[in-house]
Amino acid sequence: MANRRCLRTLTLTLTRHDSAVFSSTPFLQPPPPSSSLKTVNHQHLHTLPLPSKPSHILRIPQPTWPPHPRHFSSHSGDDEDEDEDEDEEEDDDEEMGESSDSEKVSASNRVYSAEDKERESAAIGYKVVGPLQPSDRVFKPYEPVFAVVQIGSHQFKVSNGDCIYTERLKFCEVNDRLILNRVLLIGSTSQTIVGRPTLPDVAVHAVVEEHALDAKVIIFKKKRRKNYRRTKGHRQELTRLRITDIQGIEKPEIPEVGKSEKAALKKPQKVAVAA
Repeated sequence: MANRRCLRTLTLTLTRHDSAVFSSTPFLQPPPPSSSLKTVNHQHLHTLPLPSKPSHILRIPQPTWPPHPRHFSSHSGDDEDEDEDEDEEEDDDEEMGESSDSEKVSASNRVYSAEDKERESAAIGYKVVGPLQPSDRVFKPYEPVFAVVQIGSHQFKVSNGDCIYTERLKFCEVNDRLILNRVLLIGSTSQTIVGRPTLPDVAVHAVVEEHALDAKVIIFKKKRRKNYRRTKGHRQELTRLRITDIQGIEKPEIPEVGKSEKAALKKPQKVAVAA
């Protein structure tokens, strides 16, 4: 590319210089024929004087070569192309960053109605019941029942009293009660029910405990021989849920260990028998 550009500029300069020289100098006209030559016989041709050299001969200046110093090298063109590529990439990155920021601002400023909130939360896989009241006794002892729930694009195996971390859930605050209605499987010590793909009559109850940030992840981008390096950090927003109850399956009874069983396990006392 660089060689073609150099040759093109040289040809343009030469053509412009030649056109300027020939336009500024008048054309050379031959001297008019003398009238005495027409009447002279061929016998006296050797006695005629020779025509003198014209005194109006123009001297055309010779152009200096090269008219402009040029460097015939491909490295300069390659460097220019690389610089242009880098500028374009930087512009693209800036445009992408600006577009993502504008999308975040527009999403945060959007006003949702109650129907929109219910629709979006149901698409993710949960339903907001309401805030947790001080009189509510939602936390129960452990029960031998488990379930597989789907929240967004992630699946979790949960039991009563477990704590899970999901991506930030919208339209819910700390101490809000949720119903996870997208249950794929539920089981206990006596039976197991598999959904196709979900179980409509099963629900998993949970409470929002905290909205937090995950550990920072470093994103590093590099392109060799382009002087391109970008470093960014990201912290994913998370929501911590506490599973309080699983409904929709028969729960086995847990035998209570009382004093009667402890007494039965004691050694029998020796009784003296009279002879």
